[in-house]
Amino acid sequence: MKIVIVGAGAVGTHLSKLLSREHEDCVLIDERENCLNRLSDYDVMTYLASPTSIKALKEAGTANADLFVGVTPEESTNITACMIAHALGAKKTVARIDNYEYLSPQNKVFFQGLGIDSMVYPEVLAAIDINNGLKLSWVRQRWDVHGGALVLLGIKLRETAEVLNQPLRELSGPDDPYHIVAIKRGGETIIPGGMDELRVNDLAYFMTTKEYIPYIRKIVGKEHYTDVKNVIIMGGGKTALRAALTKPDYMNVRIIESDSKRCEQLNELLGDNDTMVIHGDGRDLGLLEEEGIKNTQAFVALTGNAETNILACLTAKKLGVRKTVAMVENLDYVSMAEGLDIGTIINKKTVAASHIYQMMLGAEVSNMRSLMLVDSEVAEFTAAEGSRVTKKVVKDLGLPFGVTIGGLVRKGHGMLVNGNSQIQVGDSVMVFCHEQKLNNVEKYFKQSTIW
Repeated sequence: MKIVIVGAGAVGTHLSKLLSREHEDCVLIDERENCLNRLSDYDVMTYLASPTSIKALKEAGTANADLFVGVTPEESTNITACMIAHALGAKKTVARIDNYEYLSPQNKVFFQGLGIDSMVYPEVLAAIDINNGLKLSWVRQRWDVHGGALVLLGIKLRETAEVLNQPLRELSGPDDPYHIVAIKRGGETIIPGGMDELRVNDLAYFMTTKEYIPYIRKIVGKEHYTDVKNVIIMGGGKTALRAALTKPDYMNVRIIESDSKRCEQLNELLGDNDTMVIHGDGRDLGLLEEEGIKNTQAFVALTGNAETNILACLTAKKLGVRKTVAMVENLDYVSMAEGLDIGTIINKKTVAASHIYQMMLGAEVSNMRSLMLVDSEVAEFTAAEGSRVTKKVVKDLGLPFGVTIGGLVRKGHGMLVNGNSQIQVGDSVMVFCHEQKLNNVEKYFKQSTIW
């Protein structure tokens, strides 16, 4: 597959790295040489030129591109580049945008007429992740498969968990309501086998069905965690705005923003939404206490500075807040933030890159996410007529090392998978891939007459 990307910022760079892992034919265009130099160790062709140069786009092979992606920091540049790419012959185009209005369904046909097939608004995707995380105060990361029929939960294990220090084969058998698909222990990712054990401070990824979430909460010792009702958000940027506008009705949200003009804008944009906007510094302990930090169940730091967000979350935890969420845009700080145990880490650019990456996969893939902390991808595949996965039970499929099937959805009903499970045509299957190429898995789900 031929992919042309314009914009070597965080989204374009992360997307290029994902594609290089798959050994796809990828060209990355940017007019900033220092940004392109960061990809010298990856199997990605770079091109120093303006993203809207017709000559450069032609020379990069845009006419034969299966996917053209515009992810520069400038929305207008991305839209223009996609329009040119479409005119040159690119089969599909995707533009990163900053205007929420463009995502409305009535505008979809308009933009398709301009040659833009899809648009990505990273702040909207990040807001979805934030609100999903806040719904379960005791979970670090949550990913819903097929509308929530299956759920992947990333949980930090403490001394109160009853599943510690026991072989997994004794904890989670074929008939138990959960599977553990990955464990993050220090800097190591473990794809567990039957003899592996869970330990204190592990970040464990549980695959389960929706009805068993309360049971998982019990066995990991998180029943004493108070559900999130009161939330303080530090930083009133676009992500904070989208999170506030899409929050569950039962949550009370306060946004603390240091810029008075932005406070006025937020009040106008929030309209009838019951979110309160406060002018001040979210690092001010006096202000936090005045705004009821001790009665707050979640603190979300969304400023543009990763260090500020990390320190603010650490402060909130010291003040007694159980659930903290930090926006960490600098990928170099992600492991440090995890090491400091600050809570949930959001990186809107990797979320956006994963969303775009899914578009280049085959029709068998309907949902895909990158899990930064365990260097893995989770994808939802649909089993096609005659595909390999429908020919044998799971244990006999010969799946590559590092690939785990966590569960499937059949006719809207979620169910877990074990070695003796038989996948059927039309099943939506959750696949966990650690350091594996997704196209090595995708071939198992494609239509085939040969086994």
